[in-house]
Amino acid sequence: MKRQVVIGMLGTQLDAASGAGRWEKWRPTVSLGMHEDFLLDRLELLADERRFDRLASQVAADLAQVSPESDIRRHDVYLSDPWDFETVYGVLDDFVRGYEFRPDEEDYYVHITTGTHVSQICWFLLAESRLFPGRLLQTAPPRKQDGRSPGSYAVIDLDLSRYDRIAQRFAEQRLHDRDLLKSGIATRNPAFNRMIEQIETVATRSKSPMLLMGPTGAGKSQLARRVFDLKKQKHQLPGRFVEVNCATLRGDGAMSTLFGHIKGAYTGAAADRAGLLRSAHQGLLFLDEIGELGLDEQAMLLRALEEKRFLPVGGDKEVESDFQLIAGTNRDLQISVLEGRFRDDLLARLNLWTYRLPGLAERAEDIEPNLEFELERHSRENHQRVTFNREARARYLAFALSGEARWTGNFRDLGASVMRLATLAEGGRIRADLVEEEIGRLRAQWHGARPASLLDELLGAQAGELDRFDRVQLEDVLTVCRRSKTLSQAGRELFAVSRASKASSNDADRLRKYLARFGLDWERVRANG
Repeated sequence: MKRQVVIGMLGTQLDAASGAGRWEKWRPTVSLGMHEDFLLDRLELLADERRFDRLASQVAADLAQVSPESDIRRHDVYLSDPWDFETVYGVLDDFVRGYEFRPDEEDYYVHITTGTHVSQICWFLLAESRLFPGRLLQTAPPRKQDGRSPGSYAVIDLDLSRYDRIAQRFAEQRLHDRDLLKSGIATRNPAFNRMIEQIETVATRSKSPMLLMGPTGAGKSQLARRVFDLKKQKHQLPGRFVEVNCATLRGDGAMSTLFGHIKGAYTGAAADRAGLLRSAHQGLLFLDEIGELGLDEQAMLLRALEEKRFLPVGGDKEVESDFQLIAGTNRDLQISVLEGRFRDDLLARLNLWTYRLPGLAERAEDIEPNLEFELERHSRENHQRVTFNREARARYLAFALSGEARWTGNFRDLGASVMRLATLAEGGRIRADLVEEEIGRLRAQWHGARPASLLDELLGAQAGELDRFDRVQLEDVLTVCRRSKTLSQAGRELFAVSRASKASSNDADRLRKYLARFGLDWERVRANG
């Protein structure tokens, strides 16, 4: 049974009384320990100790007398103006943020009977915004005050519209939350920033699964971790962050790893195993590369998502786990469904909140801030400041932003590149000669990899010299050529609209001349088609 914890402000009027006659008066804070059906395990009493130390001491002593099993903790809280919204909200907000909540072990209430009306409204705002992970507790005096009746109490469930009095603080909090999701990197790509804004909203308000799509190295794992950190900060997930790459799960061990097993379930199962789903109870489970998961495991996962229950391997008794799921993939799961490699009902369950993380090459604006982030991280972890000189920085960014830079490994490539430069830097300075060596490494790394596109396959490094406009247009032309049997057939498809306005047209000749502009001909384009 969870402990019951009440946070309340000292009632400088309602709690005030002296002498033996004070027991004839109903005092709201003292009454908290007098209800037979409400066990007060701990009271966090907030008071201005400089002005009301004597009253706070008296109330604490009287409450201890009527409820000796209650733990009473006093907190010195100074309000320069208890009727000023900004002042009161700021003090209470700071108290809540500094308090160590354990919602899996304790239930929390805020006593709103005491304190000014301003403090009551501020407590409403903190509870409604979920910064305070509890409910409101209202107490009331008995009809006849004789010192023996505790009066009544009510727990209030919130159904409030948004307040805008403290809109600036909420806006600042949301900016902080989005900054957390971006690992503190001042990203500049508008589409990425809009996506992060929505993820922040969804992460705060929803417990539904989330699907993160994007190429390897785009930051899916890091974003999932940041979502967990955000929800943990808001006391929404008391459990752990559990991560697994589904591509590493093979054969009989896949079921056991995810869902656990009982002792003796199979040869080698010498003891019970909880499995990752149970380890993620009340936490967040990140299944990376979920498209690699077997169909049997997909069926079990779907049931666990919908019913919060599943059978361990070899078991005949279901176990429970209430976790939030974030899945990551670099595959198009719709194609996997058509190919029979992914369950359509599981995809439907995952597809409520789907976000595609763009690769580094698609976020050219963010290369520079991420470069600074990686340098700062290396300096922090190695306790040595490392920076570029001006010439080296300009050369590195010029290459990083050029079409020649493929960034096939996305942010992993960038992080590894910075680590090499920082490690080799003499005296913490990255010089131009080091940058030239690193550019050579990256060229060799990327040119040895599979071409990123048909255009790269045919033109190689020359593709990096094309304007984006020409690159997009030429890639589409080459795609049509590859699937066409003849030059004329490709020309007819490519010039289907403009040819109608010409008295006579030679589509094949027009296409041949277009390809020649880039040093290409039909035979070369079709050679490996």
